[in-house]
Amino acid sequence: MNEKSQDEGIITVLLQRFKTQNLPRLLMLKEKVDHGKPLDDLDMRFMKEVFANFGQIQPLLERHPEYEDLVIKAVQLYKDISDNALGNEQD
Repeated sequence: MNEKSQDEGIITVLLQRFKTQNLPRLLMLKEKVDHGKPLDDLDMRFMKEVFANFGQIQPLLERHPEYEDLVIKAVQLYKDISDNALGNEQD
């Protein structure tokens, strides 16, 4: 299997997982922190996993810059959740 077709398979799986698992959970957490609620331990563990995944896909993103906008939007969502959660903890 060449690198291009391997990358396509990985990208397909990552996009599907993001669409069906990560994005819905991130949006739920965004709503939670937007309503002033703190993140619990399970939420924090999920956020750490998502952050680690961003680092792991960096080489793939370098080979496929056409997905950069999507990743930037996901990172911004992550940042918004983190910022709001921190603000909720300080209140």
